[in-house]
Amino acid sequence: MGKKRKIQKEENLKNVKKAKKNVVELPPVRSSEEAPITNNKWSNKERVLVFSSRGIGFRDRHLMKDFKVLMPHSKSETKMDKKDSLTVINEICQMKNCTKCIYFESKRKTDLYLWMSNCPSGPSVRFDVQNIHTLLELKLTGNCLKHSRPLLCFNEAFDEAPHWSLLKELLIQIFSTPRNHPKSQPFVDHVFSFTVADNRIWFRNYQAMEEDGKLAEIGPRMVLNPIKIFRGSFEGEVLWQNPHYVSRINIRRQIKLAKANKYMDQVQQKKARKKRLSGIITYKSDITDQVFATN
Repeated sequence: MGKKRKIQKEENLKNVKKAKKNVVELPPVRSSEEAPITNNKWSNKERVLVFSSRGIGFRDRHLMKDFKVLMPHSKSETKMDKKDSLTVINEICQMKNCTKCIYFESKRKTDLYLWMSNCPSGPSVRFDVQNIHTLLELKLTGNCLKHSRPLLCFNEAFDEAPHWSLLKELLIQIFSTPRNHPKSQPFVDHVFSFTVADNRIWFRNYQAMEEDGKLAEIGPRMVLNPIKIFRGSFEGEVLWQNPHYVSRINIRRQIKLAKANKYMDQVQQKKARKKRLSGIITYKSDITDQVFATN
């Protein structure tokens, strides 16, 4: 029994020595010209699941593929049926070992909504995606190395309100490439720009051409109009709701009403013209003529 205990103690000492060798010890004093000593281990293991619902359009599908190319820490999944509940996505993320999710939801084959969520605890955000332009569609001059690390750029408006600060933190965790990721390249040659304007988030992707700060746009482009922020992942209490948001159904309804009013005006003008030609009325009729009539 004594020999076995001695062997176990020696093995434990060896394991402790190996662990000490792997730990990077920083010197007490370091020159500013020396390169910093870093640990090459992959510690931040954030993975983002990127997929869509069935019935998505061709342009929306190309936009989703562009994000898969630009994000080396992304994972793909087959399209999800619209009949399934959105909370099923949390189980899919757990099976794929993903902590974040980007879900493209298609409605009526024309409207595209984007979900960003921190799985499975939340929070989650739903956006209305507008003004979509893909990489192949724009034909811009910029180009970047595949799976390179991006710089995330935010304007000052993200610090003015708490809901913008929450969205900023969520965007940082989703779009920032983990350091020393196996699929990523050790280069920083493009910039993800997020700008708040007109109560929307404008997304642009630029290539860093030279060290003096010249940029060339790569693509894709899109405008994210936030609708709601939920406490949970794809469910839960509504933390914030956009008061300026107008749904696409209401916009289409207003356009139809404007066309209907235009048609009614044309009908009334035709009736007034027939009366003038028949000699009944020798001047243009006005609806407000009978306002002050007392009889």
